[in-house]
Amino acid sequence: MELRAVNERTYIPKEDDIERRWFVVDADGKVLGRLATRIAQIVRGKEKVYFTPHLDAGDFVVVVNAEKVRVTGNKLRDKIYYRHSGYVGNLKEEPLARLMARKPEWVIMHAVRGMLPKNRLGRKLLKKVKVYRGPSHPHAAQKPLPLEV
Repeated sequence: MELRAVNERTYIPKEDDIERRWFVVDADGKVLGRLATRIAQIVRGKEKVYFTPHLDAGDFVVVVNAEKVRVTGNKLRDKIYYRHSGYVGNLKEEPLARLMARKPEWVIMHAVRGMLPKNRLGRKLLKKVKVYRGPSHPHAAQKPLPLEV
């Protein structure tokens, strides 16, 4: 990859020029929001020199120990997630504490999704986040590098 001089046109990387890396993050004891912002930055590619807002230049992130993520304040009791089926009278609500016991992976994915663009690119980027409840994951072949949050 060759970067051009300042007075030339802006460099936009080609799909082949983008180097994709894999990172693994241990969520044990990490605060949910701070963890999600760091994951969103890596997936979006914002720490790379050739970051371009409309391109997927980011890396893959594997999150382990999702069940041990921490939330501050009274969020476990007060925060409520809503979902609606589209039918009249079918608004479901579930507090964070119950959702963490049932699907801790979903809580992290939901937090990261809220920090990505709300368009086609954001949906593509979200597929690069892999979240697992326990300490093991099936991505050892990619040799993920540890990422400190």
